[in-house]
Amino acid sequence: MPSLSRVEATARGALITVESYHVDLDLTAGEERFRSHATIRFRATPGAETFVEVLPAQLLGARLNGRPLDPATLAGNRLPLTGLAEANTLVVEAEMAYSNTGEGLHRFVDPADGETYLYAMSFLDNAQRIFAAFDQPELKAPVRLAVTAPPQWTVAANGALAATPRPGRWEFAPTAPLAPYLVTLIAGPWHVRRAEHDGVPLGVWCRRSLAAHLDADVEEILTVTRQCLDRFHELFAERYPFGKYDQAFVPEFNAGAMENPGLVTFRDDLVFRSAVTDTQRELRATTIAHEMAHMWFGDLVTMRWWDDLWLNESFAEYLGTRVTAEATRFAGAWTTFALRRKGWGYAADQRPSTHPVAPEEVADAALALLNFDGISYAKGASVLRQLVAWLGDDAFLAGLNAHFAAHRFGNATLADLLGALSTAAGRDLSGWAERWLRRAQVNTLRVDVTLDADGRYADAAIVQTAPAGHPVLRPHRVGVARYAADGTVTRDEVDLDPDSDGGRTVLAGLRGQPAAQLLLPNAGDLTFAKIRLDPASVDAVPLVLPTLADPLARALLWGEALDAATDGERPVAALVELVAAALPGETEVIIVEDVLRTVRPLVDRYLDPLARDAALLRLAGAGQRLLAAAEPGGSRQLAAARALIGASNDADLLAGWLAGDGVPAGLAVDAELRWALLGRLVVLGAAGEAEIAAERAADPSATGAERAARCRAALPDPAAKAAAWEIVVRNTELSNRLVEAAAQGFWHPEQAELTGPYVERYFADMPAAARRRTPWVADQVAADAYPRYAVAQPTRELAAALLARDDVTPGLRRVVTDADDDLRRALVARTAVAAASA
Repeated sequence: MPSLSRVEATARGALITVESYHVDLDLTAGEERFRSHATIRFRATPGAETFVEVLPAQLLGARLNGRPLDPATLAGNRLPLTGLAEANTLVVEAEMAYSNTGEGLHRFVDPADGETYLYAMSFLDNAQRIFAAFDQPELKAPVRLAVTAPPQWTVAANGALAATPRPGRWEFAPTAPLAPYLVTLIAGPWHVRRAEHDGVPLGVWCRRSLAAHLDADVEEILTVTRQCLDRFHELFAERYPFGKYDQAFVPEFNAGAMENPGLVTFRDDLVFRSAVTDTQRELRATTIAHEMAHMWFGDLVTMRWWDDLWLNESFAEYLGTRVTAEATRFAGAWTTFALRRKGWGYAADQRPSTHPVAPEEVADAALALLNFDGISYAKGASVLRQLVAWLGDDAFLAGLNAHFAAHRFGNATLADLLGALSTAAGRDLSGWAERWLRRAQVNTLRVDVTLDADGRYADAAIVQTAPAGHPVLRPHRVGVARYAADGTVTRDEVDLDPDSDGGRTVLAGLRGQPAAQLLLPNAGDLTFAKIRLDPASVDAVPLVLPTLADPLARALLWGEALDAATDGERPVAALVELVAAALPGETEVIIVEDVLRTVRPLVDRYLDPLARDAALLRLAGAGQRLLAAAEPGGSRQLAAARALIGASNDADLLAGWLAGDGVPAGLAVDAELRWALLGRLVVLGAAGEAEIAAERAADPSATGAERAARCRAALPDPAAKAAAWEIVVRNTELSNRLVEAAAQGFWHPEQAELTGPYVERYFADMPAAARRRTPWVADQVAADAYPRYAVAQPTRELAAALLARDDVTPGLRRVVTDADDDLRRALVARTAVAAASA
């Protein structure tokens, strides 16, 4: 279907004002289709013409101001509307198709009990798959929904339930004005737990087969929800503005969550059915807080067009992390952000596809989808944290509250928000915004130190650099911490002003001071910048890391080491040695998990097979020492066990655990850990189809189906690889999650010879495969299926040939561009290692 362009949206936004939607859905028509009846009232310039979006299986009829419209005029997803009056009523009736892609009205049959569940995902421009709509963010209107469903089902929606006039009929109160992409509903035999807090009705929903798991955690979920709601009410003058607050955990969801007012939807992986680490619980809490922040940023005040996506996601990311740290038991949320989320942002901002936090223009909705990345989320949140450090919290919050008051239930732009913040702060932010929001790429802050004969600082400075292709230096307010050998820590705050110092900021306060054992720039993690330590500090890291009490400081040091290895400035082998020396004593679970999560792909891609095997032995050894030191039954033990499983080539050990032999005390070999063990055994050729089938029979859940699909794709067997590849590139009958699982399980370094022929096939098959699927699913599958372990120049040549084609979707083009850049880095690192050893 043609993607709505910014030019078209601007023209239509100037032409019409939508007053209301009345949507009536009949969900009793069968397993493939449902009926949709939409009545739209809108005002327009008399005599003008425009179009409405609708993407039906069959358009049954349409009337504009009582005049029938010819269904044959529907072109793709656009129904022309001509001869508009000042006041208009459009009625569109259609049969719509259920989806299996997590978009539109998604239909799922739970393999655990055969029950059917539906949920609506209208984002980004998929409302038109459910009802006729002027499908752009600017055209907000109240929505009144009615649903006919099987009488044994339950239905919920954005608005409060107004009436159930007969069994199977659900009628909802009109909502506040909503953008079409925020309209949702759920329908099916859902399990729900209800509560209330501060006058806000709360509900938590999941499938019946997950009811026991939700019930085990519902108090934690509700406690986080209450705490976050209270904190947002403290921060903002505007109370939560959408009445009830339901949270539904739904199956086969593409995103982490979606901020639909009154009915937030989450991927139901967040209903934990097996043991999890505190990091995973913290992730659920920050996701809850993130989506709640959207009630103000995105829902109450909505961006006018997708070029201001940052007004949604950057603010929700910043406030979600901040409120989690301030209001819940997960006080270390900024440590997780520093290591995990900012790592995502740094990677995205250095790739060829980088873009500004707030781009000048996003040409159409299809291109907007590409910007839901580490830049719009993590970098944008980091920029806001830097802004708060610069302006002060009082001015920042005053500006936000003025912004809400000025644009309540309406739309806004970057200029609107900057105006409110500038007024509140008493300073013009346009220059700051130009450098931080309108320019792409990341700066590097390097410590430059000279010592005198007495071991004191003769000169110390922070040198700021920028990539040649993006030569912008930015103002930064940063902390600089000095760690002395006796354990003393001294922290100073420094303003980096490249306009006055050319990018070399002298740390005048250090001159004449005794040299610290380690000097850390950006202490406190207040800005978005890569950091590099001076050589003496690099040498001191293995000694200092285990002694630091501050987990955020440890996270920053690990982040610096990981980033230097990723950039090829330090060898991956040295990073592995640092892991072996310093990680077994780490007490912060997020640091353990994220260091190992980042190191493993570097080992797999940056090292040749012989060096990789040696590195895996070192990582497995570190996992063993972590496991031995961990408290039985705790998060650290589980993280260590997962790390050991992922790195181990000891099939006897893994098979023993799977059989219940030799399992460390306190470690629960539950469903998820069993699948992890079996998956590694399959990769090693020590388990096969019989074991997968047996495990699937023991775990009949939807998650079990996904894990089995991933294991089958990992089988070191030509027939299994052929079957998995067919799913990846051609199958549109399976759901999004099962196709993604096949793609995720396909490639393994241990199977390079077996999968070698598929490297070329990826580039031959993927353009057509991408066009078979909706953009979100196509892009995810393309990323999961990329031959990431084929670190060789011919792989890059195949990528270049694909990128030269003119039939490549925007999403696939970005996936291949970025994945090829990752291979470029790996090749550079391998070449450097080879040269050093020659």
